[in-house]
Amino acid sequence: MYWPSRSRNLVILCTIANHRRKLIRFKRTLTLLFNKPLSLLSLERLHSAEQENLKRSKELNLVLDEIKRAIAEKQALRDINRTWASLSDETKLKLWNVTTSKNVLQLPSIFHHLPHLLAKESSLQPAVHVGQGRTGVSIVMGVPSVKREVHSYLTDTLSSLMTELSAAEKEDCVIVVFIAETDQQYANSVADNLKFPVEIQSGLLEVISPSVHFYPDFSRLKESFGDPKERVRWRTKQNLDYCFLMMYAQSKGTYYVQLEDDIVARPNYFTTMKNFALQQPSEEWMILEFSQLGFIGKMFKSVDLSLIVEFMLMFYKDKPIDWLLDHIMWVKVCNPEKDAKHCDRQKANLRIRFKPSLFQHVGTHSSLAGKIQKLKDKDFGKQTLHKGHANPLAEVTTSLKTYQHFTLEKAYLGEDFFWAFTPVAGDFIRIRFFTPVRIERYFFRSGNIEHPGDKLFNTTVEVLPFDNIQSEKEALKEGREKTPKYHRTEDGFIRIGVFHNGIAEGEVDPTFGPLEALRLSVITDCPVWVILSEVSRLSTQSTVDRPCGKIFPDTCNRRTGPA
Repeated sequence: MYWPSRSRNLVILCTIANHRRKLIRFKRTLTLLFNKPLSLLSLERLHSAEQENLKRSKELNLVLDEIKRAIAEKQALRDINRTWASLSDETKLKLWNVTTSKNVLQLPSIFHHLPHLLAKESSLQPAVHVGQGRTGVSIVMGVPSVKREVHSYLTDTLSSLMTELSAAEKEDCVIVVFIAETDQQYANSVADNLKFPVEIQSGLLEVISPSVHFYPDFSRLKESFGDPKERVRWRTKQNLDYCFLMMYAQSKGTYYVQLEDDIVARPNYFTTMKNFALQQPSEEWMILEFSQLGFIGKMFKSVDLSLIVEFMLMFYKDKPIDWLLDHIMWVKVCNPEKDAKHCDRQKANLRIRFKPSLFQHVGTHSSLAGKIQKLKDKDFGKQTLHKGHANPLAEVTTSLKTYQHFTLEKAYLGEDFFWAFTPVAGDFIRIRFFTPVRIERYFFRSGNIEHPGDKLFNTTVEVLPFDNIQSEKEALKEGREKTPKYHRTEDGFIRIGVFHNGIAEGEVDPTFGPLEALRLSVITDCPVWVILSEVSRLSTQSTVDRPCGKIFPDTCNRRTGPA
């Protein structure tokens, strides 16, 4: 098919303009000749000019014919495109092969394996694309996600992945969430509900979904390996999901890590993966495994993704992804004349395992409808379910009903986490300092690695400044308020923050001065239990001495916190 290019049209127009200038010069020559007596030399010049004029006229006609032919070809191409759209996928593929020049060798492409993609130009373009399109990073992490009937773990997974990244690590990676559904409205709703605006704006997080024309007709699939048709459809679509995600990610970074949407990550997982890849003695490896489960935590070199995708597309209907990956390695290094043990030793050079595992599977409801799976990676090890800090001496109280021995006092001391039954609106967690403290920053984490969903939702962080009467009088004398931009509750607390995705952190306005107390207030009923796994006073200034119990006299004899 021929498309007249813009540059070619410009060349044609320039040629016409050049001919016009030459014709003008020729007319001027004729005028001079006719205004003077004709000599033999003049006649020769006139004859030469006539010959030049005939030559230029022929060239001009050729140029005009070329323009007409280009216009006709463009119109014919439009007619062909309309006809092409009405053809079946099989017919399109046959025409493609027939019309291709016999003198040029043709490599198989994605259209040979998925001929239905020829029907629409947009079939390989993401229908939904949220993010900044960051490239040039060390690691791209792919997280495919589908609609689940019971419970979605996606937000918890992303929260775990991003919380364990340092500021520098966040600049050196991209997390791509692939909403593997063709319902664009659903994909947009998932993107809107993720509520990670800062991460999306910075380029750390991207959300994409496939075109409605990407998947083939799954009704024609054949049952194999004893799997029912629904499972065959599920694993076939899953293979195509991985292909789409890998094709999108391959140009964005040096390494690609395949993850799932129902996992949690170890602290420092990013640098651990990056260093392990860089420290490999050779570049012969194909897969670095950071989890022993399924397709979780599998790292590939981005330059290898094209080979992997091509192989998967050839057999996407035949076998699941883990089998296909094993076949790729068998083809690369196994000798059919050697035994299985020799083959395993050779494949071990391509598939290298890192221990302990950096990712743990936490989901129980599979993306395959009706399937319950309680898979756990034994190499992940026992994780710390809480994190302790040296907090100021204080009394801690709560209106929440404590579960078993998981008390608030132990959480504040860093000995264990606090676990309570379902909160309702009006519930609180209060920390009363024995000596007023100037706090610069605060940090609270709810949920933990075993129960990531037990978080505080719609809960505020409030502080109670020390009752410094003299400073209040000075503020009134100057005609100003001490805290004009903050909401003050009826009992004198000032609201300074709120929980987002189970975490509350921020700075404390220094104009508050020393703080008498700090409180977490539940605004609305919560559908789940709650865990407070980390209470951190990140940094404080000097405290103010005052008689014990000036405002809270009942705290004189009770002490919580380091002595």
